[in-house]
Amino acid sequence: MLSGRRYRLDLTEEQSGFAERIGGACRSVWNTALEQRRTYRRRGRFIGYHEQARQLVEAKQDFGWLGEVPGHCLQQTLIDLDQACARHGTWKVRWKSKARNAPSFRFPEGGKITVERLNRRWARAKLPKLGWVRFRLTRPLGGKVKNATISRDGRHWYVSFLVDDGLTTSERHANPGSAVGVDRGVVKVVTRSDGRFHHQVFAREREVEHARKLQRDVARTMRGSARRRRAAARVADLARKIRNRRQDFAARTAHVLAADFELIVFEALAVRNMTAGVEPRPDPGRPGVFLVNGAASKSGLNRAILDKGWHRIELATRSRARHTGTHVITVNPAYTSQRCNVCTVVDRKSRESQAVFRCTSCGHIEHADVNAAKNILTAGRAEHAQAGPAVRVGARKPRNRVGRKANRQATAAQATAQPEPELAGIPRL
Repeated sequence: MLSGRRYRLDLTEEQSGFAERIGGACRSVWNTALEQRRTYRRRGRFIGYHEQARQLVEAKQDFGWLGEVPGHCLQQTLIDLDQACARHGTWKVRWKSKARNAPSFRFPEGGKITVERLNRRWARAKLPKLGWVRFRLTRPLGGKVKNATISRDGRHWYVSFLVDDGLTTSERHANPGSAVGVDRGVVKVVTRSDGRFHHQVFAREREVEHARKLQRDVARTMRGSARRRRAAARVADLARKIRNRRQDFAARTAHVLAADFELIVFEALAVRNMTAGVEPRPDPGRPGVFLVNGAASKSGLNRAILDKGWHRIELATRSRARHTGTHVITVNPAYTSQRCNVCTVVDRKSRESQAVFRCTSCGHIEHADVNAAKNILTAGRAEHAQAGPAVRVGARKPRNRVGRKANRQATAAQATAQPEPELAGIPRL
């Protein structure tokens, strides 16, 4: 089973500068290759990974700064871009910015990575062209290294190893037949159908005020100055501290859920759509004037949703469920907070407040989040029973046969076709 191990690096000043150059080269290759793909699409053509990798070899001969960095890191960048375009579409893939995106690059060949343990607390790894790098051994690797990813978070560098720990997915759970529904909220992060709550405050009030002060300090400094860089580093350190708390909470909650239950049911929440901004409402009677649209209150709700890390909790639960044999599924969230779990009557008036649910039909009184979690569990049991033992729960439904056959034929034709002549005006790598 593939697992991740993340450690903090102790790079020298020379290694840190070289890592910055590698990250900058990978970012430049990503942006250039993405622009090339979009240019081809505008002209009704297509360019894929193989042609871009061939042009990358030629570009390394013309630009020395590309030849200095490890070549397979640049090739891995093209592979990641190809997968992102195939998954999301060429026009939805985002650019990589030097200001907003921290440098990150991957060494994909695990056979070229050597890891040695120095003592109880420290170890070192030999990476191509980067040399020996020391990292804090907070936990054993526990497997064979498949690849390594170097990234910078704030002012510190980290290495993430993908290792094969030799374990297999458990087929049976320790508590067969146990199930739980999980409702994710803003007041309480996680509410279970058995009435238990998992909650933690990630950013304290004093830290929120301190973050606002740091943001003001950044805004008052001059762009490109050393003072602005120091102020931005303080903001990043505080954000990393809060982010680590959120990640730790997700891991601990996922461990408890996966260890205690064989079936875990979440709501299929579209968090990106839920946290979208409110469109302005022009006043038809007064040009240039806009009506009140509740954007301020919606912004507060968006911040509260993003602060709880709903998607991270589900992702951590799925990762942990591989070791315990737990099934994790999602159900339609429609009317789960308005339906009574006793009489199944749906009435929005039954939700008296955020915490009180009083059914207008049968008079059932319960915590609103617990009632929603029970409805989620009921829907999950029904969906899990319909899936059957031969169907993998949580898998995507296959598309129609005609579409899949056409895709296979198009892929085969593209592989056997000769490379098209390059178009004038299209940027090269």
